[in-house]
Amino acid sequence: MSDEFQFADKGNKIIYETEAKGFNPGLIVLLVVGGLVLTFLVGNYVLYAYTQKTLPPRKKKLVSKKKIKRERLKQGVSAPGE
Repeated sequence: MSDEFQFADKGNKIIYETEAKGFNPGLIVLLVVGGLVLTFLVGNYVLYAYTQKTLPPRKKKLVSKKKIKRERLKQGVSAPGE
């Protein structure tokens, strides 16, 4: 198949239209942006997995004695020593 197409105009002028050769600029931009987003997501996953393996588990916050006493009173259990 030929890349050239001929069209006869009203004045019997022949117009040659050739297909553009090369990459579509929109496709290039899409591939670059998609590649960057994919790299970002994969990098975040790798860092997350690495930190889960290396960091110690978080310590729970200590509950104050005042809060424990208040919760026990709400439940109807008297605090020891009272």
